[in-house]
This record gives sequence, C-alpha cells and structure tokens, in this order.
Amino acid sequence: MTSVLWLRRDLRLRDHPALHEAAEDGPVVALFVLDPALLKPAGAPRVAFMYRTLRALDADLREHGGRLLIRRGDPTKAVPKVVKEADASSVHISADFNPYGRARDEAVEEALGDVPLVRTGSPYAIAPGRVTKGDGDPFKVYTPFFLAWVSHGWRQPATTITGRVEWHTGLDGVDIPHDPDLPRGMELPEAGEDAAIEAWRAYRNKGLAGYADNRDRPDLDRTSRMSPYLKWGSIHPRTMLADLSPSDETFRKEIAWREFYANVLFQWPDSAREYFLPQMAKMDYARPDSAAFTAWCEGRTGYPIVDAGMRQLLGEGWMHNRVRMIVASFLVKDLHIEWTHGARHFMRHLVDGDLASNQHGWQWTAGTGTDAAPYYRVFNPITQGQKFDPDGDYVRRWIPELRHVAGKAVHEPWELGDDLPSDYPERIVDHAEERKEALARYQAARS
Repeated sequence: MTSVLWLRRDLRLRDHPALHEAAEDGPVVALFVLDPALLKPAGAPRVAFMYRTLRALDADLREHGGRLLIRRGDPTKAVPKVVKEADASSVHISADFNPYGRARDEAVEEALGDVPLVRTGSPYAIAPGRVTKGDGDPFKVYTPFFLAWVSHGWRQPATTITGRVEWHTGLDGVDIPHDPDLPRGMELPEAGEDAAIEAWRAYRNKGLAGYADNRDRPDLDRTSRMSPYLKWGSIHPRTMLADLSPSDETFRKEIAWREFYANVLFQWPDSAREYFLPQMAKMDYARPDSAAFTAWCEGRTGYPIVDAGMRQLLGEGWMHNRVRMIVASFLVKDLHIEWTHGARHFMRHLVDGDLASNQHGWQWTAGTGTDAAPYYRVFNPITQGQKFDPDGDYVRRWIPELRHVAGKAVHEPWELGDDLPSDYPERIVDHAEERKEALARYQAARS
C-alpha cells in the first residue's frame, strides 16, 4: 500500500525514523507543501535557503529513483488531495511541536478522516514534553533541565534505508520557486543534507576541540554554524550528539539549549508572542518606530560591537550568538524598545530563524523569560567588545569606517576626538545613563 511522507523540518534521507515507518507500507510519496502561512512572515534568507534545501533533497531523491512532490496551499487541503490521488493508506510525519505546527497537524489529521496521520520522531534528540521534573511539571530553568535531559538520554541515529525504498513518482506538482532576491553580496551556506554532513564533519575534525575556549569570540568565528541545517532538518541533532565525546560537554550543552527552548515553547505556547513572565509586560517602553530603532536595525548606533553585529545580520543572514545577546540587550535596555520588535526583525533576516530559540533567546536577554536572574543583567557594549573582540578584528570586518583604527581602541571611537571618521555616527545614547534608566523602569514595573 502506498504511503505519503509529508516532509517539513526533516529535509533529509539519512537518520529519518518517519521514512522508516512510511517505507514499511510500500511505495512512498515524498511530499512538501509550500504553506503560505509559513512563507509569508519568513524573510528572504530563510526562504531562499529552504528552496535550495528542497532542490538538494529532490536531487538526492532522483538519485534513488524518487522525486520530491511539491504542492502549494493550505496543508489541510493539499495533503488529503495527495492522499486521494495516490490512493494512500497513511501519512507519515516527524512530529512538530511549535504552536502553529501542532494546530496545523491536528487540522490535517481531522481532514484525513480514516487515513491515519502517523507521527514518528521529531526535530529534537528528545521530543518536547518528555523531559520533566520528578512530579511531572515542566522545567523553567535550564541547568536542571540539562541534567534531566542527559539522564533521559536519546536514541542512536536511525539506519539509512534510502536504497531500499520504493518511491511513488506518478503525481504532478509545482516547481520549486526561484529564490527571492537577497541583499547584494549575501552568500548563504551551501544547502542540503550532503552539505550539512560535510559541514559537521569538517567542524568536528578541526573546530570542535576548541569550541569551549573560543565560542564567545566573534573575531575568531569558531562556532559550528550548523543552525541553518538543524532548522530544516538537513541533519538531526541526534547525529551530531553521537559524534561527541565526554570532552565535548560545552557543545552538548548548546544543543541542549535548543531543546530546552523547544520544550519551554511546547509547554507555554503563548510565550512565542507573549511574556513568559507576565509581570514584565508592565514595563515602560519607547516607540518602535523611532529613529533609534532604525539606527539599531541599520547598525548605526555609534557602538561598534552592536553595529558590527547588526551589519553581519544584514550581510550574512546570521549573527554570532554572543553578539546576538549584546545587540538584544542594547535594544531593550539601552534604547528601551520592547523585545518583540527585535525578535521580529531577527526572524525576518536570519537564515536560521527558529521560533523557539529566537523568541526565548530574546526573552532571556530582555529579562522577561526563563533566566533565573533576569533583568539586572545589562550588557555593556564597550566592555563586551573589549573582552570578546579584544583586537577589534570583528568590528573592523563589518565597519569599514573604522578599519584605520588599530586594536581595541576601535570599541570606543568617540575617544578618537578629531580622528573619529565623519561617516561613522556618534553614540545615539550614553550607556551608563541608559542602564540606570532601564533599572528604574524595572523597579517601576515591579511596584
């Protein structure tokens, strides 16, 4: 009997439990639905990378006698239509745990009627909801979650069965669209499963050993950059975890942060848009349509480490994680603009934009989320730059106006006096004063 493998965030053929289940029934239709509800809010870098990933998956399928069937529209209509055309007896998916994905899958399940929607596996090493406290309550703090997550453990990667799958290729679909226009000069990572595996292999062999010491240094660029591949499931985190040794604990913890935020969003779905700590919604915020917000978006705040990060976002569709925290803190606590506006800007521009990680990363920095010591942490953009970009190389890479400034002096260009370039902006705020203001607003919100 024919089955449908409805692909979403699992765009690969290796280590794919849902494919195993689908192949047991007989011929498999590999389906991807271009869902307007997800495409509309996504920015060009993420959409372009998704399209390229789909093309790579289609090429992989064709090498094994299959092809990727692309349909466009509401999945509650598109998926049952494919089932009817293929006379399929089941639909197989990797479970989705985001708020929209869960609601969508339940609606599709209802629309399928007697045809079962079979959930096997997920985009995570351990599916959200499985790691809980001893009393069954969900974790709100990362460290005890991490300990329980490790104690729970995860499966080994699934065996590869691609060569043994019989593919159903008799249905007509639409072409994968052309990439949307990207900012001039932007180069996205090579897409697809083979690219993901090669990127991970290269990093594992050459970069992983130094991760714990260098992960916070944007000037060295020593992070794995695997996040776009994890976003679309070109590689599963279980595959990466299987390659880690006991000495790779810091990297293992970063994978766990991704799983922690997915678990928080699963348990508190409203936290995608609303405050995890509702009392913080009373904060007094500035208008998001201000000149200050525009300066932040464009990387023209006068604080070099902030501006370098924002320009990297616009230039690469990616930003170093340490710098993500610095620029987020600056928006919320120096410019007093609500975190939701920064989170939305990131999701429009990030190639690796992931709802759970993005929204809860922002809430953590803004002091409205799961952090055990939230609002009092205010990142100083000067000392952060001096500590994590000590020679100024990251700043000079992204701010050509300051390339003539040597060493760490680049982090305080206002001290240059007459040597301050005329085309680089002066500071739009005084950090020391705005830190006091941020804490005063926090105290007012608590009272």
